[in-house]
Amino acid sequence: MTLQTYAIWAICFVATFGVITRPFKLPEAVWAVAGAAVLLVFGLMSPGAAWAAVLKGGDVYLFLIGMMLLSEVAREQGLFDWVAEHAVRLAKGSTSRLFALVFGVGIVVTTFLSNDATAVVLTPAVYAAAKKAKADPLPMLFACALIANAASFVLPISNPANLVLYGGEMPSLGAWMASFALPSLLSIGVTFLMLRWVERERLTGQCEIVVETGTLPRGGKIAFGGIVATAALLIAASARGYELGLPTCLAGIATMAAICIGERKSPFTTLSSVSWAVLPLVAGLFVLVEALASTGVITMLARWLAAGAAHSPSTTAGIAGTILAFGSNLMNNLPAGLIASTTLQQAHVPQIVTDGLLIGVDLGPNLSITGSLATILWLTAIRREGEDVGFWRFLKVGAVVMPPALFAALGARLIVG
Repeated sequence: MTLQTYAIWAICFVATFGVITRPFKLPEAVWAVAGAAVLLVFGLMSPGAAWAAVLKGGDVYLFLIGMMLLSEVAREQGLFDWVAEHAVRLAKGSTSRLFALVFGVGIVVTTFLSNDATAVVLTPAVYAAAKKAKADPLPMLFACALIANAASFVLPISNPANLVLYGGEMPSLGAWMASFALPSLLSIGVTFLMLRWVERERLTGQCEIVVETGTLPRGGKIAFGGIVATAALLIAASARGYELGLPTCLAGIATMAAICIGERKSPFTTLSSVSWAVLPLVAGLFVLVEALASTGVITMLARWLAAGAAHSPSTTAGIAGTILAFGSNLMNNLPAGLIASTTLQQAHVPQIVTDGLLIGVDLGPNLSITGSLATILWLTAIRREGEDVGFWRFLKVGAVVMPPALFAALGARLIVG
């Protein structure tokens, strides 16, 4: 090991620690970008290599831009309030029923729009519903955060990390369902039961039964149509093996443009309200992963994975999936997924090992607040509403909910074979 290798590891560790814990209450993006900048300043990474790493995230940036635009126009046009009013009416005064409704809608949104959409689009609507029902919003918000990861391998499009991990060799939809139908069902079911148990005291009692329900304005209908159209685009793009970022971004821009033209308003108000800091956060994480790869750590991981898979694919799938699940919480599942993807390209392991890693990188982040990009987006969304959840508060919930769901899902995948 050279001094340069140790220096890169140290910088990446400090930057990742900053993203997770937010010392001095600085935004997560500050720490990721600062870590990348330090690597450049000290000559530990060339500008060309750093820029190439940033460009690797192009599809992710486009995807996030589209989702954030859809979320903002939906919020501005009252779609979230309208959804909240109807959710409260369906709950019929039961806090537990409202919680179950939120969880069920989260499954649908995550499955057909991705876990990031659940964090960005659904969370504000859920917060509005809890407020209108005069119910404690935290159990509902936790439902959004956890189902975003628990349901993120129902379909290939349910989590961008799925596309990252498999690269250009995605299984067919039939093969995907054969591998992940039972693990997904158990992941969702166990997550619901454990979260319902953890939050049982907050879910007792009654909530508001009757709330005023207004008419959805024209702009809200356009926003709703844009979200539905985006879901259709994502399914079609995934079926044909296309990247998801560009169609999502175009759908978001088109929806915003349609509303702005219809109402004769400037788009700058909407654009100024979007949480753009998530983009440099993702870019910084890509640079940190590229720096780690340059130290040879991925080659070492590939050798270990290949050796384990040659001896026992099923055991290796379970162990590797578990390690990646917990490891994703140490560095966020986006860089962890990138590392896993690069490792798989070098290791050439059986499909069951890849599937085990996918379950780990998708579901493992339910342990901590910065385990996944979706959860960071969720945190940004609830902060805009005046709520906040600290690292330890989330960990107390995640430590009870995530491990049983993870072991159930991994066990089901190993049984399927």
